[in-house]
Amino acid sequence: MADMLVHLLNLPDDREDMERLMAEGIIIRRARPLERSVVRRYVLSKWSEVWADEADTAFSSQPPTIFIATHEKKIIGFGCYEVTCRGFFGPTGVNEEYRGKGIGKVILIECLRAMREMGYAYAIIGGVGPVDFYSKCVGATLIPDSTPGIYTDMLQRDE
Repeated sequence: MADMLVHLLNLPDDREDMERLMAEGIIIRRARPLERSVVRRYVLSKWSEVWADEADTAFSSQPPTIFIATHEKKIIGFGCYEVTCRGFFGPTGVNEEYRGKGIGKVILIECLRAMREMGYAYAIIGGVGPVDFYSKCVGATLIPDSTPGIYTDMLQRDE
């Protein structure tokens, strides 16, 4: 899977989407250090051990480099940045039953805005699955010859 490049100085305004989600009881915010274990268990239960490790790494920064979406005090989505490589966004995911509401888009924009506040002008979305989603939401473009990128010599999990 290829990487994508995002220009952080031209991010869309997500305030209306954020307000609409809040009206539905969905809150998107930066995770707090005391939520580290809960977030790691959530990511591990829904996605993979690798993503759980990356989410856990996000708590090593201050403030944590992870945003979560919650509904009725339960995590329903997350997005990380600055975990596997500097300047990278990801991993990110939203529970299947909550997809299509704009939650992933708001998590993405909030993470990218935080990266812009760190001083970045551009960000890389690593190993992209949904190319159209990132292109539509934030104008991300594919980086030629970026496969496998940073994932070249990843360790394989023991079975």
